[in-house]
Amino acid sequence: MAKYLLRRFIQLVVVTAIISVLVFLLVHLLPGDPTTIILGANDTAHNRAVLLKQLGLNKPLVQQYFIWLRSVLHGNLGQSYLNHQPVTQILAEGWPIDLELIIISQILAFAVAIPLALLTSRKPNGTVDNVSTTGTFGMLALPPFVIAPVMVAVFAVGLHWFPATGYVPFTQDPATNLHDMILPSLAITAGSIAVYYRLFRSDLISTLQEDFITMARSKGLSSRWIMWRHAFRPSSFSLLAAAGVNIGALIAGTFIVEYLFALDGLGFSLVNAVQQRDYLVVQGITLVIAVVYVLLQFIIDFFFTVVDPRVTRE
Repeated sequence: MAKYLLRRFIQLVVVTAIISVLVFLLVHLLPGDPTTIILGANDTAHNRAVLLKQLGLNKPLVQQYFIWLRSVLHGNLGQSYLNHQPVTQILAEGWPIDLELIIISQILAFAVAIPLALLTSRKPNGTVDNVSTTGTFGMLALPPFVIAPVMVAVFAVGLHWFPATGYVPFTQDPATNLHDMILPSLAITAGSIAVYYRLFRSDLISTLQEDFITMARSKGLSSRWIMWRHAFRPSSFSLLAAAGVNIGALIAGTFIVEYLFALDGLGFSLVNAVQQRDYLVVQGITLVIAVVYVLLQFIIDFFFTVVDPRVTRE
């Protein structure tokens, strides 16, 4: 296992290095010039040249990249061109919102998908199974930017159960915080429920047809014991893989929800930074999100070795 994890760690470092290059280059391909927004009415050729020199944007891209990378490796992601706010501060203020959205949405997704899959896999193609499969298929077809406005119209504007916008930190008022975060979390949960349910149900049905399950039944073990003790773990491999990919995708998926619900998370900050050509903010947030995604895949790979030790041998 140690050799396998070392190899995966080396791959992680290489991928992270490639990501840093791509993030830097892609940001500089954005149309427009940050000096135009910074200077405003004072946007002249002379002032632009002076500002470009002050910001270091007049240097060759390769030199700019290594200057930026050196700062990043020292924990300095730079600061906003517009308000001079450090990127690390923007990250510190925004990541709790993203993290909370993802955690709540995934708890809700697993709480619905796993029990439903355990129930329907016992009688495939039954009434409950057909209704659940059809319902989750419809949920899979609805993206967050479609679900969110509908939820706001029904539960916030119509029923007044939840606020349409606003955020109260968990440390300030836990009850109000959780109440305010339920609606945006539900907006990004539907797709996760559908994916987790369909994958876990399919794997459970296949596992329940294996010879070792037949032997367990022949010993007179209860269906509940067989399901939890013998079928659950070997059927969770695809579920675990999907969770890793899905959580990484949700880091980007929360951007739309944050914008619709006016939550000042990383997605909201990133959209504003792109619109204002605030290069260092865009680079910093994008790099951190990409690195977190890669780290999540590394962690999921480790869990694979726990769930199925054959992974290390393969």
